[in-house]
Amino acid sequence: MSVEEVLARVDELCGRAANQPGPNAAVPLVELTGGEPLLQDEIYPLAQALLTRGYTVMIETSGEKFVGRLPKEVIKIVDVKCPDSGEPDTFEMRNLEAVDAKDEIKFVLSTRRDYEFARDFTREHALADRVKQVLFSPAFADPNGKWEGLEPRTLVEWILADGLPVRLGLQLHKFIWHPATQGV
Repeated sequence: MSVEEVLARVDELCGRAANQPGPNAAVPLVELTGGEPLLQDEIYPLAQALLTRGYTVMIETSGEKFVGRLPKEVIKIVDVKCPDSGEPDTFEMRNLEAVDAKDEIKFVLSTRRDYEFARDFTREHALADRVKQVLFSPAFADPNGKWEGLEPRTLVEWILADGLPVRLGLQLHKFIWHPATQGV
């Protein structure tokens, strides 16, 4: 789809009438996600066009691409991949300079080692002072047995024991639907 086609579809889905400001739409928030949205060069003009229409725009990204090319007003939710994610060392460190007080940094944790990495990274880079939220999210076990999950209660106990200024993030769709369900 072209940027204009995407904009038209977003306006339709959000209940925005022609020439109506985005904040007056039935749904004034648009979140860009999907595999990795920053792999698409059209994401930058799309984000700007959505902002121009008055929408609040968020993006969820794996953290491996530089988020600094996005318009400053876009709320960025940036993953930092932990050691046991299968994608360690993919985080683009320049992203730490591109995020600010409206943005979020997220860690998906599957082991104690992941937790310790996220805890130390959060402290070392003073993330709680840089962004709106630091999210620690427990991974669900892989339905095919490739990795074990982390119990949310265990993660909460570690967070409390260390007194971390982070928020627990739960993947609600995996509680509502089976964790292997895609497209929800």
